[in-house]
Amino acid sequence: MKRITYLITGGAGNIGSALASKLAQEKSNNIIVVDNLSTGKIEKLPEKENITFIKANTNNYNDIVPIFGRYNFDFVFHYAAVVGVKRTLKNPMMVLEDIEGIKNILLLSKNTGVKRVFYSSSSEVYGEPFEIPQNEKTTPLNSRLPYAIVKNIGEAFFKSYQEEYGLDYTVFRFFNTYGVNQSDDFVVPIFIKLALKNEPIHIYGDGLQTRSFCYVDDNVDACINAINAPSCLNDVINIGSDKEQTILSLAQEIIKITNSKSEIKFLPPLDEGDMMRRCPDTSKMKKILNRDLISLEEGIKKLVNHYKNNKSI
Repeated sequence: MKRITYLITGGAGNIGSALASKLAQEKSNNIIVVDNLSTGKIEKLPEKENITFIKANTNNYNDIVPIFGRYNFDFVFHYAAVVGVKRTLKNPMMVLEDIEGIKNILLLSKNTGVKRVFYSSSSEVYGEPFEIPQNEKTTPLNSRLPYAIVKNIGEAFFKSYQEEYGLDYTVFRFFNTYGVNQSDDFVVPIFIKLALKNEPIHIYGDGLQTRSFCYVDDNVDACINAINAPSCLNDVINIGSDKEQTILSLAQEIIKITNSKSEIKFLPPLDEGDMMRRCPDTSKMKKILNRDLISLEEGIKKLVNHYKNNKSI
């Protein structure tokens, strides 16, 4: 079997590490993970002979160019980015620097014969929705937040490189993806860990803002299947769950599943960045995934078991 070499930038994060782990199950695959460890952790990566970790900053051309010189990448997953609403709002200049990483990855991929590049965009590009579910073709991109603007610029760069140079791409618009390797400053792990300790769960605003939550295995399987799906070539795909629910109902469900005594307490709404609704049209994703998605209840139970078994509460 032909050996395929993958580059995953941001590969020590929640989704990137899960992607590396799944790709590594095929022993003929060679996976190179690059991360500057600003938020990622090397411990999230499994110890596999076909996974190589390199600490580097994708936004620094001098950091990344020797890696492209050393390896002949077949496919590149560019997942490196500053993430998290609060973090991106507090560090707008750091967010804008991610544009350099996008340019570096595309230039080097074009010049070294990469077959296709995959880009982690975000549901944030939609801003406040004009329609639900949010469709890749019909929902306008209207967010003004720096993080969303950078993701929108990234999408434009990927499309432009294909038109100008013939470098194929797939853009993934990720909606809330949770899993065992997700950082503790995101809503699902925050709520679960507080519930397991019977501590108060705090919600910004009235809790009626909606999200949809996708378990990381569904995300990764869909993204890997996209490699060989003709329908995903040079296209944009929502990656998420189409089960819309309020943040309040999320907290209530977690309390019920964990049999917790936690109380729900409400905080003043965030000044910005907390969009009122989020729910993707997942028609494209479901076609390439070709199986049922993991339910939120099942996903929460997976995290609860993981936290208990690893004593990370």
